Amino acid sequence: MKPRAPAVFDRLDLLEWQLCQRIARFSLYRPWLGTLRLASKLGDWPVWVALIAAQPWLHGSQGYARMAQYTLTALLAIVVYRALKTRLCRERPFITFGARITCREPARDRYSFPSGHTMHAVLFCVLTAHHAPALLPWLVPLALMIAVSRVGLGLHYMSDVLAGAAIGYAFAMASLALAG
Repeated sequence: MKPRAPAVFDRLDLLEWQLCQRIARFSLYRPWLGTLRLASKLGDWPVWVALIAAQPWLHGSQGYARMAQYTLTALLAIVVYRALKTRLCRERPFITFGARITCREPARDRYSFPSGHTMHAVLFCVLTAHHAPALLPWLVPLALMIAVSRVGLGLHYMSDVLAGAAIGYAFAMASLALAG
């Protein structure tokens, strides 16, 4: 038996699908599609692992504590993200709307809410803003491209991306508050 998503998602799907379709339609342009795919792939993990690994280089002896902080924060966020995703069961746009929204990149699973890619992008941007703001001119555009890529590739609704951003922000702020 297929899990049932909350009714609020049915209403949101109907409100958002046309916007998602318009954004996804831009991926018909090969250079833009390549850009979206690259941003999505970078948001899988490579940029964030590199950022974590760079902490000792960026901050000397304090960098090891920051490595631990970033890693622990990201892992705790993943636990909450996974719990939400598997319990709320919102179908991805390309599943719900079939041919009207094309999936341009393989999905890891069936459900879309929230966007884990966006969650991590915002989480690491907020932590970096606090510890190494000089990196933000590179990270903020990347985070925005990661968020756009998730909708543009047909994998998420806008509200999935916004929810992922909110969760990432909340975890980063909690981490900064706890670390003092």
